[in-house]
Amino acid sequence: MAFMRDVLHGPWRALPVLGVTEVLAWGALYYPPVLTVPQIAAERGWSGSFAMSGVSAALLAGSLVAPTVGRLIDRRGGHVVMTMGSLAGAAGLVALTVAAHPVAYIAAWMLVGVAMAASLYEPAFATLGRLFGAAARRPITLLTFVGGLSSTVSWPVTQLLLQTHGWRGCYLVYAALLLGVAAPLHAFALPRKRADPGTLAGGERGSAPKPQRTLPPSGKPFYLVMAGFAAYAFIPSGLAAHLIAFFERAGLTADMAVVIGMLFGPCQVLARLAEFAFGAKAHPLYLARFALGLMASDFLMLAIIGIFAPSAALFYIVFGASNGLITIARGTVPLALFGPTGFGAVVGRLTAPWLVMQAAAPLVLAVVAEQFSDGLALALTGLCAVIALVCFLGVRRPAD
Repeated sequence: MAFMRDVLHGPWRALPVLGVTEVLAWGALYYPPVLTVPQIAAERGWSGSFAMSGVSAALLAGSLVAPTVGRLIDRRGGHVVMTMGSLAGAAGLVALTVAAHPVAYIAAWMLVGVAMAASLYEPAFATLGRLFGAAARRPITLLTFVGGLSSTVSWPVTQLLLQTHGWRGCYLVYAALLLGVAAPLHAFALPRKRADPGTLAGGERGSAPKPQRTLPPSGKPFYLVMAGFAAYAFIPSGLAAHLIAFFERAGLTADMAVVIGMLFGPCQVLARLAEFAFGAKAHPLYLARFALGLMASDFLMLAIIGIFAPSAALFYIVFGASNGLITIARGTVPLALFGPTGFGAVVGRLTAPWLVMQAAAPLVLAVVAEQFSDGLALALTGLCAVIALVCFLGVRRPAD
């Protein structure tokens, strides 16, 4: 009963609130472009590459404001900053429906990018860090369970809206959800009160957790973590844009490639469940190393065996599991290494290069595949996994 009261009236209320708003934010801002942008390009007579460049502009704009977003969450709280993110997202989607001029189109996407920086996982993690302090690892992990459903919900809903209302109607529906559901939830339902460090998850009172040694968010360890996450960011962004096409050109049928691609989401969630059940006592740094080791081994397996249906399926299974764990690590590694003080600012600084790499990856892989080969593009992506692993192997825990 005490725990249920805390869920309703205390900091734990942040989990159901952010669970709903993260599904809405990812589903409205991040996932639809793969389906909507080709229709926008066809209607306005633009090239597909120019139309998709708006998404890159959005990610670059998000990278510029991410550090400021993190600092504002530290000062004002997620209930202020994430509300503004939802409102900016609604405004950006509406602007896309009327932005007929190329300059206006790019500007609208940049506003959407600002909204992403204030609405997706990083500000949610920063909000949980502000509310729960050093005990935020479990809430962060729980939130990723729900967030992992975003693509599962967004793509079929987006496809249905495109068929019934067109791309403009689709974006107007999403804008209405951000304005009418996400923004009020952020503004009025996100908790302001921070968790009592002497209150356990079950609502019992005990002694406050023993303070853990932390590193300063500067110097070699911080920049290794930043570089490791940035190198990894290249992988899911680049593969999301090209991997199915690579598999098709390697001889898989389009239907088979899509079916194999559907393994990604469930494997993310299963890996997060396993971490929640068995990995709570392990330091998050070890979690990141394990996930990146899996990812590097996944590329090595594909290079040795080659691409055919079983190896492609195995690749997607491991890729999904690795990405699911890295998503948790993006929130828990900075918290464990650098501590809860100024956590929003730390997350914001780490997010900026992540978004830059996300923006660059699809274009870089397209050029490499076109000018050289799909194999070289996959090798470059695998190299990013190795670089990320080396970076995290170079980081030492404060107690080490």
